[in-house]
Amino acid sequence: MKISLIRTYTFPIFRKPSLPFHSTFHKPISFSSSSSSLKPKTPLFLRPPTHSTPLSDLKKWYTWAKTLASSVGSSFLHSDNGPDSSLLCRELNWLLEDSVEDHSLIPQLGIQESPQHVNLRVDLDELYCLWKERIEKRKPLQYLVGCEHWRDLVLCVEEGIFIPRPETELMVDMVSDLIEKNEELREGLWVDLGTGSGAIAIGIGRVLGKQGKVIAIDLNPVACSVAALNVQRYGLQDEIEVRRGFWFETLKDVEGKLSGVVSNPPYIPSDHISGLQAEVGEHEPRLALDGGPNGLEDLLHLCNGAASMLKPGGFLAFETNGEKHCKFLVDYLENDPAGRFCNAKIVSDFAGIQRFVTGFRR
Repeated sequence: MKISLIRTYTFPIFRKPSLPFHSTFHKPISFSSSSSSLKPKTPLFLRPPTHSTPLSDLKKWYTWAKTLASSVGSSFLHSDNGPDSSLLCRELNWLLEDSVEDHSLIPQLGIQESPQHVNLRVDLDELYCLWKERIEKRKPLQYLVGCEHWRDLVLCVEEGIFIPRPETELMVDMVSDLIEKNEELREGLWVDLGTGSGAIAIGIGRVLGKQGKVIAIDLNPVACSVAALNVQRYGLQDEIEVRRGFWFETLKDVEGKLSGVVSNPPYIPSDHISGLQAEVGEHEPRLALDGGPNGLEDLLHLCNGAASMLKPGGFLAFETNGEKHCKFLVDYLENDPAGRFCNAKIVSDFAGIQRFVTGFRR
């Protein structure tokens, strides 16, 4: 079946939490070689404030950066649905907050002359470079500051890692609702395929508690390294194992034993990548975006693989490119020649867009 898909795919707006960062984000970082030998970069807000600069110099940077952001106007919005100057100015303030040790000094940037010095987590020259990259290269703010706020988590991210989207948070809610009614699934083994930063795996690991286990898989060694760091930061090393591999290839030891398979796989049609917002198409890894000619390549592979990996009664949930994908996949699951799936359905995202497909193994 041939389908055509057109959907605007944008990078997520950087969100600051109203609550303090999770306390484990202040523990020392150590690394395990089990998932990757790469060492993730330290997010900006976790770096020591070792750079001192006059408050007046920081004000000059802020004025320059705000002028640069304002000059964008709505040009990015009109060209590819990118951020306008008002959003960029909000991002500028978030970058400032992550860079300055003492936030009480920020309001003093409006004072004409101040003899005070401010401690920064990054050199002032680097702040100039970072903001130029945001405006001139359209690099996502999440890559500049090294983190993303997702659900109640603060996740480390860096270039080469897919930035988790707000709509994907619903996958954790679906699992949470399911295990409240099914204790057997709570106590089972779950898999997050294409884990990226580890967002879904960590979200599910937290709702399962000590009863269940999660395996987080990604082909990208950078993603595995960052996911392992995020797992450790939230103290879930005993509940979540990070493995590097291609989809189900590293799961032969648990074939037919899984309680759940979840994934936000690549699902953008290949010829749509070049038309994406610059923050996405030019900076996020194509490996995490490109779903083949019609966007269904990986989704169909996951459906077929889930049939052999799930135990009877096991649950699957996949994010898709929208209504046409959802309808196609539900039809595919319901008409599986071997009758391996049941109760396939479509779940809409926060915006009411048909986004997810769920089902159960018979």
